[in-house]
Amino acid sequence: MNDIGTNSAPTYGIATNSVPTDCTAVRLRSVTRSYGKGAAAVTALDRVTLDIPKGTFTAVMGPSGSGKSTLLQCTAGLDRPTSGTVTLGDRELTALSENKLTLLRRERIGFVFQAFNLLPSLTAEQNVALPLRLAGRRPKRGAVLDVLERVGLRERAGHRPSELSGGQQQRVALARALVTRPDVLFGDEPTGALDSRTGREVLTLLRDMVDGGQTVIMVTHDPMAASHADRVLFLADGRVRDALDSPTADRVAERMTALAVAPC
Repeated sequence: MNDIGTNSAPTYGIATNSVPTDCTAVRLRSVTRSYGKGAAAVTALDRVTLDIPKGTFTAVMGPSGSGKSTLLQCTAGLDRPTSGTVTLGDRELTALSENKLTLLRRERIGFVFQAFNLLPSLTAEQNVALPLRLAGRRPKRGAVLDVLERVGLRERAGHRPSELSGGQQQRVALARALVTRPDVLFGDEPTGALDSRTGREVLTLLRDMVDGGQTVIMVTHDPMAASHADRVLFLADGRVRDALDSPTADRVAERMTALAVAPC
């Protein structure tokens, strides 16, 4: 199985430099992330090069320890690569100071995690407005209610997390991620804590957002979740080993099985 997205293989998306910069949401070039030093060093990402076009839904899969979470963290500016560059739109994240990187994450990047991370003492409306307040902006109630409407929860604006189901809490978390109108929405197992029916509802909502122009990058272990994406990237040993366009759950599961038995 050939590597995709390394120095010796084609770039994910199309060949290197063939995707115009203004059409690319995220661009990684030779990104390596290592932990530790000397003989104890561990390479979590190994010279990953890829382009993710705007307005697309990308799922990232791989066995435990494959580097998928590290890829998400480096791409979202939560972690810094040991070497290489990460560019979000027109901004190279690896060149920013910590303060500027924090501001960029607040304004241009959205996050949804497996844990909903809602503040229990705040209503849904107040939880959604929180990123704007943290950024020093005065939330407009109409805008907050509009994003709750977008996830189907406007009528639950005054409810606290304990008064909402798990799926509703994840929808609030999704609205909170979208309220700043981010360039890219990152999801780390966003349906991992949900039952299958509720998970499908959240994935359908993400799919609808992508169809409306949002860019989504999601780490998942679930072939059914990955089947909602436009493309699935398969990681192993810190490298993108394979990619699948127009995925179905069965095809994703087959690729994962092949990845597990393929030689490195």
